[in-house]
Amino acid sequence: MTVKESTRTHPADETAPLCLSAGRAAQALSLKRGEFDLAVHLGLIEAEPATNGARPRIRRAEIDRLRASPGFPEALRDRVRTAGTAEGATLLGVSPVRFTGLARVGCVSPVAFYLNRYRAVVWLYLVDELLVFAAKEPDLLVGKTPAGMRTMLDAGTDRRARNWRSRRIERLLSRTEDPWARAALQASALDPVQLAEVVEDPYERAHLARVQPDSAFARPGSVSGKEALTRLILADDPDEILWRRVNLTLELEHARESRPAPRPGIDPVPRSVGGRRVATRRGPVSGWAGQVPRRSGTRSGVMRGLFVRAGLRRPGRGGD
Repeated sequence: MTVKESTRTHPADETAPLCLSAGRAAQALSLKRGEFDLAVHLGLIEAEPATNGARPRIRRAEIDRLRASPGFPEALRDRVRTAGTAEGATLLGVSPVRFTGLARVGCVSPVAFYLNRYRAVVWLYLVDELLVFAAKEPDLLVGKTPAGMRTMLDAGTDRRARNWRSRRIERLLSRTEDPWARAALQASALDPVQLAEVVEDPYERAHLARVQPDSAFARPGSVSGKEALTRLILADDPDEILWRRVNLTLELEHARESRPAPRPGIDPVPRSVGGRRVATRRGPVSGWAGQVPRRSGTRSGVMRGLFVRAGLRRPGRGGD
């Protein structure tokens, strides 16, 4: 039985798989692997949550739904069609230099990237988003570059990586409600030094690394691809670093209230005692490693300590 035949199998057929792997699902949907990965990341294809480190899979019912949608498969392909700088410039009717300038100041944001043969990052943009931008901002496509935009470009502004990181994290946050996974997504944009300043507990840092959700089905296969991804996911602008540190602090407060990070001698599963959920000890623990970090018990206390915990000074305060 072929993949396409299996997706048409009647639900009563117990021999048909309930879920398909990424490769088989992409084939069933007539998508290239890159198109499929992007569709999953954008939420156009609903994937089953991954468990125990396994790769996510696609339910047969989801594949049947997409195959029955109007205009399949061309309509689905159009929604994940991307363009690089040259093709994007052609679509907008501008020069590649003008297009790059628009992308650098954030008028259009990349949704993906790949490495060319020189191992340089090539940004990709959703064609649908480019066409919407052209319709909304036609004045930015003709005439001289606006003064404000020119000032930003002369100052070396380049928001492409930052905008890609932002939409990646926001997309992944929309797919999880687990407080530790959400904190891990904020932590993923900080380098080890920045992370250690915000999350002093090594057990919490280790837990954040374990529960960080996978960004999509595809992962860079080459060493250079993995190195590029590692570089690009880290915030490199002071304002962006500040933003991620503050967001991590807030998400971490929620995570700690939900349950403590696993550590020797502490049961990570919350228990209800007198209406309060607390962690229970499995046995005697000595030293600081078995203690749950102190934290404020009220939201007002959280907000008062926010900038302190993020390693920052509160606005309007002097050098106290």
